[in-house]
Amino acid sequence: MPPATRPPSVTVVIDRDDNVIHTHTALAAHHPPSGRITLHPGPGTTSETGLAHDLLAALGKPPLLTGRFPGGRQPAWEAATAWMTALPVTRLTVLRAHRLTTHRTMRLLELRALTGIHLTLVCHRPRLPAALYRALQTADYSVTTDLDAARRHYYGMPIAEPPLADESAGTAGRWLTLPALERLISYDSPRPCIDPCSPPPIIWRHRPPPVPLTAHTTQKVAHRLHAATAHPRLAAAVAAALFTGASLQQLSTARPRDYDTAAATLALHDRARYTDGCAAHPVPPWAGTFLRAAVCFTRLASGEDQELLAAPGDRAHLLRVAETARVRPPQPPAARRKGPVSHVEWDWRERQEAERYEAVPARRARPSRR
Repeated sequence: MPPATRPPSVTVVIDRDDNVIHTHTALAAHHPPSGRITLHPGPGTTSETGLAHDLLAALGKPPLLTGRFPGGRQPAWEAATAWMTALPVTRLTVLRAHRLTTHRTMRLLELRALTGIHLTLVCHRPRLPAALYRALQTADYSVTTDLDAARRHYYGMPIAEPPLADESAGTAGRWLTLPALERLISYDSPRPCIDPCSPPPIIWRHRPPPVPLTAHTTQKVAHRLHAATAHPRLAAAVAAALFTGASLQQLSTARPRDYDTAAATLALHDRARYTDGCAAHPVPPWAGTFLRAAVCFTRLASGEDQELLAAPGDRAHLLRVAETARVRPPQPPAARRKGPVSHVEWDWRERQEAERYEAVPARRARPSRR
């Protein structure tokens, strides 16, 4: 998914004497909410995957992806590319670029081509090493040795979008109890539509719509989900559950084509009408970032016909992400808990309904007329 316009030229900063002011200036520019990432690759590694993990960490993500992957290969570059595409990141500065191998530099150039970011490579040597020079022959680039010019590349023009405020240490560990998650592990079993399907807007016939999150809660949820996982599909599944109130089975019916960015809707499918049938749900602005990342990740890692969100087999990983983000459905009273207080009971709603059905006799006994 290349950008619509040609990406800007790569900038190479030559720090001849390995002056600490270059490093400090680049690190000071790092501010993801303002669209600026400074990547300081970890020492002692030359692997491409290790560089992707460093990039995820720079984006504020856990560097390792939890989940199931074909062949056991973690799609770390696909995840990094997806987040760089979805988040308001416009500039990437890479320190210690003279240590990059040709393959790692090519990975960064591919990332630039896919996302359209402005890439700045800081070489702390008097001249370009051979590996970096070879890789740059495939791209337009310019070289500067001036610190003021380098600073302009590190910072660029600030974006207008205000940053998300971090939670205080006292509130970050508190649970957010959200009724929209009550059906997340419901045992309904809708299936995706095989033929093209353009569902109408959702009409809540059999259940009430989820209560919209307040602005304060939205900010907390978004911040926590971003920090809880680097896996775009798992993060997007939790976000989608909060504005659809859908179960994991129904969430797994969505494909990349079911997210309409122009209309800001997400189509979920239910041919057998276990709930409200196939329907398009309005996507709130805060959740759009997660869905855009999931679309990009799915197309890069799997393809158009794979699940956009978590699949039923990802249930354990999905619940772990939600618990890491400290979000949960309403919990049972202490007297009716099946486990310790620290354990989240995700099937409390299902158990309640089952108990109500069991309390109703299958058929009422009637006196014989004989």
